[in-house]
Amino acid sequence: MVVPESPAAEDRDLIIATLRAYNESVAGSPRIQSVAILLKDERGATVGGLWGRTGFDWLFVEFLVVPEPWRGHDLGTKLILEAERIAVARGCCGLWLDTFEFQARGFYEKLGFTLFGTLEDQPVGSRRYFLSKRLIAEG
Repeated sequence: MVVPESPAAEDRDLIIATLRAYNESVAGSPRIQSVAILLKDERGATVGGLWGRTGFDWLFVEFLVVPEPWRGHDLGTKLILEAERIAVARGCCGLWLDTFEFQARGFYEKLGFTLFGTLEDQPVGSRRYFLSKRLIAEG
C-alpha cells in the first residue's frame, strides 16, 4: 500500500475505470446522464437550481439550492417535480438524495420522500439523512 501526499488524477481515473468495468460486467450499462435544472435571474445568471445525474435506473439529486430571496415561491417543489419528470422520461424508477440535519429533510418528506438511512455525526453532533422516492411501483 502507498498513501501519496498529493494523489494523482491518473490514479483516480484508473480506480474509477476498474470499478466501472466491474459494475458494467455485472449490472450492464449505468446509462449515466447529467441533470441540470437552473434558476436564472433577470440578467440570465444562474443563481440556484438542481444538479444531479441519472444512472442505474435512479436519479440522484446531488445539489438543490434556492437562494434565500427566492424562497417561498414553491421553486424547490418545482425543481423536484421537474427532476421527477426527467427521471420518468429516462426510464428511472425513482429519485434519491441526501441532506444534512440542518437542511431540508422535512421539505423532501412533504414531497413523498422516505428515509432509508441515517449517518450519525456527519458532521459531529449532527446527522446526514438519505431519502428516496419511488416513481414506478415495484413489480
